[in-house]
Order: sequence, then C-alpha cells, then structure tokens
Amino acid sequence: MEKQSFSYQVKEEIISKINSRQKADACMLGILTFCNSLSDREIVFMTEHRSVADFFILNCSRICGDETAVRMSESGKGNEVTLYRLEVHPADNRMKLLKYFRMDSSRRLTGSDLPKAKFYPQLAAGIFLACGSVNNPEKKYHMEFVMPNIQLCNDFGLILLENYGILAKQTERKNHQIVYVKESENIIDMLTLMGATNCSLELMNVKIMKDMRNKINRAMNCDNANIDKTIKAAEKQIADIELIDDTIGIGALPENLQEIARLRYDNPDYTLGDLGRELDPPISRSGANHRLQKLAAIADEIRSRQGK
Repeated sequence: MEKQSFSYQVKEEIISKINSRQKADACMLGILTFCNSLSDREIVFMTEHRSVADFFILNCSRICGDETAVRMSESGKGNEVTLYRLEVHPADNRMKLLKYFRMDSSRRLTGSDLPKAKFYPQLAAGIFLACGSVNNPEKKYHMEFVMPNIQLCNDFGLILLENYGILAKQTERKNHQIVYVKESENIIDMLTLMGATNCSLELMNVKIMKDMRNKINRAMNCDNANIDKTIKAAEKQIADIELIDDTIGIGALPENLQEIARLRYDNPDYTLGDLGRELDPPISRSGANHRLQKLAAIADEIRSRQGK
C-alpha cells in the first residue's frame, strides 16, 4: 500500500518543511511545470497522495483568491490506492496561475521565470511531488522522475548538476522520459536537498547496515574458502603420509618429520598454525609448512619411483 511506501514518507516530510510563501511558490512552480495538463484551457494535476492534493488546493486557492479554484475527484487505482484528480477552474483562475508564475504551455526550467537559486530545493521538491518516486532502500537504491518531454529532462538534470553536483541519468520507458538517480550517495543528497532529512537519515542507516552485512558475508565467504583450502591441503598431506608409511615407514623419517606426520594424520582439521603450536617445542606456521613440504617431496619421489 502507498501509505507504507518510502516515497509516501518522503512526500509527507517534504510538505511538512514548506513553511513560507516563497517556498510554497517555488514548490508550486515545480508541481505545475510537471502536472498532467497545463494550458489556459486546462490545468490538471493527478496524485495518489492526499497531502500533496491538499497542498495543491490550498496554494491554488491562495494565489487565485478563490477557495473553489480546484475541483477534486477521486478514483480507485487498485491495491486500495486512491487517485486524486485536481482540475483548476474556471478559465480566469487558470490565467491567474499562469500569469502569477509567468508560465505557458512550453514548460521550461530556464530563464527569469525560475525562482531565486536559494529556492531551487523547493523547486526540486515540487517536481518530486508531481512526478517523482523513490524505492524502499531496503530493496534497492533508485529514485526517478517521469517527465513529459526530453527538454525538461535536460533542464532538470542541468540544475542538479550545476548547482549541487548531483549527476542524474536519463532513459526512455513506455514513451515517457525518465530522469533517474541510482547511487545511494546521490539519492541521500537529493532527499536532503528537498527537505526530507529524516528520510535521508533513514536511507543512510539502511546503507550502513547493508554495508555491514556485505562485509560480514564477504568475511564468512573468505573464511569458508580458507577452510576448504585447508581441508584439501590436509587431504593431500595425509595421502602423502599414508604413502610414506606404506612404503618406507614413518619410522624411517627424521624425528622432526615423524612428529609432524603423526600430528597431521591425527588432526586433519588443524591449520598450519595449530600444527606448529602443538609441536614440542612449538614452531611457526611457516616452519610447520616447511616440514610438510619435505614430506610431500619424499612422497613425490616415491610416486616417481613407482611410475605414478
């Protein structure tokens, strides 16, 4: 359900941070630029988020000076999600909105019609409210904006890159232009930029836990690989010892080799370090390995004589 989604939380937090007329205007500019229909004949904005719908109605009414400036209708979208359709009427109110924001149907994010740069965060927030979504970071890192045309993709991408160093990528899906961000650091920066700082912290915590789990998994995989390597090496060493015992006999070996041979044979799970510590006197890991290599060389010589 939408109310449980990470996107829903982000939009709730964004709206809660719009606390001045200038911020509301910048946010409304972002919403109108990316609404479903924008002209003097029709202004329609559709959203699944009731708080976003209420924000749009409140600010349209404020700007137009008409509490009935927006008609709202509801329809089901499946999975118990409600789609809110918001239509600005009559024509006088549509003209007031377009004149207030100095907009037309060309929908550009360039030139003197943009708010001051200090309100770009609210502009980006409005764009997200209109056409953005972000995945649950527990599943994957992905934020995207579904745009009406390629020019707006370029305009928005340029604002993010030039002002905040955020590199957004573009693609096309089902005749829609998509601006998307996949790197977790860039998504964190976007959330912080738009005012969703709590959600940004939540994503950072998820990333920390994911990184920790990955490190633990890598360490376990490394340990398992080392265990497998130790077992295979021990199997070869025991085979060498059995061959020596069956041919020349363990007793024919120098005392230091007899000691390591018997210890290895009785303890196939021991590491080289374990073997070295059990000897009397104890020797280093490399010392234990050196003795086992001598046993291997003797076994290889026996195999060579046997023609194996």
